[in-house]
Amino acid sequence: MNAAVAGVLAAVVLVAGFAGAAAPPTPVGSPHSTVRSAVTNNSAVANFSQVVHRIVVLLGLSGGGLLAIVWARVALSWFSNDVTKKIQAKDRARDALVGTLLFAAALSGLIWGLAQWVLTGG
Repeated sequence: MNAAVAGVLAAVVLVAGFAGAAAPPTPVGSPHSTVRSAVTNNSAVANFSQVVHRIVVLLGLSGGGLLAIVWARVALSWFSNDVTKKIQAKDRARDALVGTLLFAAALSGLIWGLAQWVLTGG
């Protein structure tokens, strides 16, 4: 039971790290300063960009919460005294690991980059 609580707390800390991460300020002379200035004014592009950013953050937080629930369920089954629950926990752990890796790849842009590389050839 204590290990399950520790797993849930670790997942909450991980999700809080995603929520607290902010982009560093862009220097004025950098090539990306025009993008930053477009976001700071009240244009339609800036509004759309802010909405997309909020959606990405919310999807990351909700996905992190779901992963915390999945891993907590694995931990509760793993540390059970019942042998069948331990066998189920092994299968759940494998599925949770695959889901976690896919989620991390989606958030990091790895899936998008891989799809672009496959479609464009480079």
